[in-house]
Amino acid sequence: MVVGTLRVELFISDGVTLKDKRRVLHSLLDRLRHRFNVAVAEVDKQDSRHTAVVAVACVSNSSAHSSRIINSVMRFIESEPRVDVTDCETEYL
Repeated sequence: MVVGTLRVELFISDGVTLKDKRRVLHSLLDRLRHRFNVAVAEVDKQDSRHTAVVAVACVSNSSAHSSRIINSVMRFIESEPRVDVTDCETEYL
């Protein structure tokens, strides 16, 4: 069993209020869950209007598959026009 994790710090340009930020994040996180079948959550900076830290986890039977999923998730996040990636970390256990 291989667990791939991704921690991404995001800058949200549409974040005028916390409600705006949560609207953008909720949309992004729902699309990630449904498209890639991964566990995803906002894990830090919940009270900041412009930044968020999102964690993604993928469980697989091979490291290659887990790596492909995590890389695909990262590309998907980077393609989202309402957010900018400021930092990311990956880990495979």
